[in-house]
Amino acid sequence: MEDGEKRIKQEDCNEDNLGPGILTLTNKRLAFDKTKSRIMDFTKRIGKTVLDVPLENVVKTWKEGLFIKKVCFTAKTNDGEQTYKFGVFNTKGWAKSIEQTIEQKDSQ
Repeated sequence: MEDGEKRIKQEDCNEDNLGPGILTLTNKRLAFDKTKSRIMDFTKRIGKTVLDVPLENVVKTWKEGLFIKKVCFTAKTNDGEQTYKFGVFNTKGWAKSIEQTIEQKDSQ
């Protein structure tokens, strides 16, 4: 993490295209780190960061799904706008936290 960066929320989850990992919301960015785990000895290793989006690049945030709920956001990337969908436990809480953090960053 950078200087002045605070972790707001973090959860072990799964992204539709990127697979399993850890989603982290800070006061400056959204990041997703890949993980590898083994059931045999209950170990989990954190791999490289495959998604690192500054909050000012997040275009839209929403939640979707009835049975399999996901928090989603669209972000500006070098390849144009990309949409990411994460299976987290509290989709409403995640969407609200992302929106509030973006609003606070914009008001500074």
